[in-house]
Amino acid sequence: MSPRSSSISPGINLWDVVINPVNLKCSSLPLFSLRNPYSINFHLAWLGFFVAFLSWFAFSPLIPDVIKQDLDLTSAQVGNSNVVSLCATLFVRIVAGPLVDRFGPRKVMASLLILGAIPSGLAGTAHTASSLYTIRFFIGILGATFVTCQAWTTAFFDKNVVGTANALAAGWGNSGGGVTFVVMIALYNALVSDGLKPHVAWRAAFAIVPVPILLTVAAAILIFGTDHPTGKWSDRHKAIMHGVSIDDRKDNLEQKDDPQGIQVTVTPADQRSTGIDMVSELDTAVNETLTREVTLKVISAPLTWLPALAYLTTFGYELAIDTNMANVLLSLYQSPTFGQTKAGYIASIFGFLNLFTRPLGGYFSDLIYKKWGVPGKKYLTIFLGVAQGLLSLGLGLYIDNHHHPSLKVVVVLIVILAMACEAANGANFSLVPHCNPRSNGFMSGIVGAAGNLGGIIFALVFRFQPLPIGKAFWISGIITVGINVLLVPIRVPRI
Repeated sequence: MSPRSSSISPGINLWDVVINPVNLKCSSLPLFSLRNPYSINFHLAWLGFFVAFLSWFAFSPLIPDVIKQDLDLTSAQVGNSNVVSLCATLFVRIVAGPLVDRFGPRKVMASLLILGAIPSGLAGTAHTASSLYTIRFFIGILGATFVTCQAWTTAFFDKNVVGTANALAAGWGNSGGGVTFVVMIALYNALVSDGLKPHVAWRAAFAIVPVPILLTVAAAILIFGTDHPTGKWSDRHKAIMHGVSIDDRKDNLEQKDDPQGIQVTVTPADQRSTGIDMVSELDTAVNETLTREVTLKVISAPLTWLPALAYLTTFGYELAIDTNMANVLLSLYQSPTFGQTKAGYIASIFGFLNLFTRPLGGYFSDLIYKKWGVPGKKYLTIFLGVAQGLLSLGLGLYIDNHHHPSLKVVVVLIVILAMACEAANGANFSLVPHCNPRSNGFMSGIVGAAGNLGGIIFALVFRFQPLPIGKAFWISGIITVGINVLLVPIRVPRI
C-alpha cells in the first residue's frame, strides 16, 4: 500500500482515505475518489438531499404568477401553501431522527425519496387551494432528507473534518433550491414556447422533472450506498475498538482494504495534528435506539436547544426567504420588463450560494475547533446568526425608507445576508455532532425540525406583513438577534 499523499494532514487530503482506527471513521475528505465507501456515501448523501428540492421547492418559482392565476389563488392562500409545506417537513424531520438511529440513514433517505415521489407525481391534479395544500403537505416529506444527509456524513467522518463534511453535503444539497428555480422556470417557459397552455405546462413540468429523478436517486442509494463504516447498520457497534491495540486494528484494516484497491492511511487519533487534546465522547459514540429515558435526557438538556434554536433563526430564515423572495421581488418591481422569470432567477441566488457559503461555515468551524474546541464552534455559530439578523434588519429598514428601493442595492444586501445565513447553517451542523453524540439521528432530527419551525415562524411574519414588505425583514432580524444572544450562556463540552 502506497498512499499518494500520506504526508498531507487529515482534513486537507482530498484523495486518500485516512481512517481513525478507534472508530473506523474517515479523518480526511477524499471527495475526488470514488474507490472507497466514504466518498461514495458522502456523494450519495448530498445528492439525495439535492434532488429532494426538485420537488419540495418546485412550486416556489411558479406559484407567484402562473399557478396563482391558474388556481385563482389569493396572496393569502399562496402564503398559506408555503406554511403548509414547511409544517409537513417539521413533523417528518422529528420522526426521521429516531428512525435513523434505529434503521440507519441510508434506508430512511431512500424511503423518503420514494414516498415523496408519489405526491410529486400528483402535483398536476391540484385545481383548488385545498388540493394544493394537501399536495404541498405531502411533498414536504422530502424536506426530511436533510436529517438523513447529516446523520449519514456524521456516521462516516471523524470529528476533525465532520464540520466540513456536513457543511459540504448540506451546502451542495441545499443548492438544489437554487437549481430548482432555474430548472422549473426554464422548463415551464420551454413548454409554453412549444405550444402548451400555461394551465398544462406547469403541471407537465412536475411530471417531467421531480418524479423520475427522485426514484432514480433512491435506487442508487439502495444499490451503491452502505449504512456504516462497518457495513450493516446492525454492526455499527463493532466499529469501536475494545481491547484491541491501534497497531492490531491498523493491520486488520490494511489487510481488509488493500485487496479492494482502496488507498488507505490508518492514523492513530492521538497522533493527528489537531492542536488540542482530542479525547472526547465523540470518539466512541455510536447511535443508540431511542428509548423513553434517552428521549427525556436529550430533550431536557440545554445543550440540545443551543443548536436547535440557533438553527431555527438561520435555516428557518433561509426557508422563508426561499419560498417568499420571488413574490417579494414581484411586489416591489413588477413591470412589463420584470416578471416571474426574472424574479425567479434572482431569488435562486439565495439557494445557489449554498454551494460555497455553507461549506465555508463548516470549514472555518473545523479550523476554530483545532484551537478553541467546541466553544469555538458555538461562538462562531452565534456570531454568524447575529450578523444575519443585523443584515436582515438593515435590508428591511432600507426597503421601508425608500419609495423605490434600488434593485441593485437589494440584491447586494441579499447576497451578503445569504452568506452570513448559510455559513451559520454550516457552522451549526459542525456543532451538532458534539451534542448528544449517542443520539445523533434524534439530535439531527430535533435541530432540523427546529429549522422548519423557524421557517414557519418567519413565513408567517411575511404572510401577515402588508406592503411595503420591509417590515417583515426587520422584524425577522430582531427575532434572530434576540434568540442568538440568549444562547450565549449555554455551556458546551470543551472537546
